[in-house]
Amino acid sequence: MTTTAVLPYSVQWDNSHITLLNQQALPAITEFIELHSVDDVYDSILTLKVRGAPAIGLTAAFGVALGAKQETSTDLGEFKKNVKRHIEKLASSRPTAVNLFWALKRMENILLAAQSIATAKEALELEAKAIFAQDEEMCRKIGEHGLSLFSKGDSLLTHCNAGGIATARYGTALAPFHLAKERDFPLKVYACETRPVLQGARLTAWELMQAGVDVTLISDNMAAHTIQQKQINGIIVGADRIAANGDTANKIGTLGLAILAKHYGIPFYVAAPSTTFDLTLESGASIPIEERDGAEITYIQGVRVAPENVNTFNPAFDVTPHHLITSIITENGIITPGFAHNIPNFVK
Repeated sequence: MTTTAVLPYSVQWDNSHITLLNQQALPAITEFIELHSVDDVYDSILTLKVRGAPAIGLTAAFGVALGAKQETSTDLGEFKKNVKRHIEKLASSRPTAVNLFWALKRMENILLAAQSIATAKEALELEAKAIFAQDEEMCRKIGEHGLSLFSKGDSLLTHCNAGGIATARYGTALAPFHLAKERDFPLKVYACETRPVLQGARLTAWELMQAGVDVTLISDNMAAHTIQQKQINGIIVGADRIAANGDTANKIGTLGLAILAKHYGIPFYVAAPSTTFDLTLESGASIPIEERDGAEITYIQGVRVAPENVNTFNPAFDVTPHHLITSIITENGIITPGFAHNIPNFVK
């Protein structure tokens, strides 16, 4: 199904299916697709039709509810075993974004506690809806805390897409910009294109333009010059996983921006909900980094731009060490360095 209207939510639960904004089609086409099975949900995550750590978790949670709803087994044990297989399949879709595993763990806990198939199906649907509502509220609070760090007229740089289409609503790194627009608080945003999949060009620029935010698109290799020439006041990015010491995995290219921020003496902010923290990992050295098909580098929009048979290296994420991060903005407040000591006060 395709429409030219922009729905208020990029992920919607419609009882018999999930309606999803197809991020792969943007910005040329605003397309909403229907997911009718767990296989559809798995494919949507794997092929980046849905991306952004919170949105991946939300979609997977609804995927579990959908799979449970479609189960026909009348034996509780068999039902639980089948739904557990759905959870395991969805967990295998992408390795880096911790929100996926956080949401699926919540759904699994509900499944295990269920005393009947009927109550399991109802409880799983309610839990997925609760995860969605919680994410929306967390993003709004992140926006409030983030906006408190900026002054009217500031110019900020961002990378990849950590906006409303990557979450339930508002986004993480983009949440302050959406709130600023609502409150007539002028900010100028510079968005890196974010090679090789161009999330900044296709998604962030599109989303902020839809909201009426003053946004300028740059290619990734223009970042240093832009910081220098456009008097950038700070850099703000999202996160896919944050270790106990504050080391942060985010879209490839984030580490380079953190190094530039250090060089130019401007703040480097990470914006993420508490669900993005993985306190089981002592440092970013233990964060698994997804490597994707090299065709993402050798082709752009289906056109080959590199020699045949060239070797490629295509990590989807990098890890920014905590000492390069000025502060981490969460729904519970702003975490400052000594992250290892301070994070437990904000993340339970």
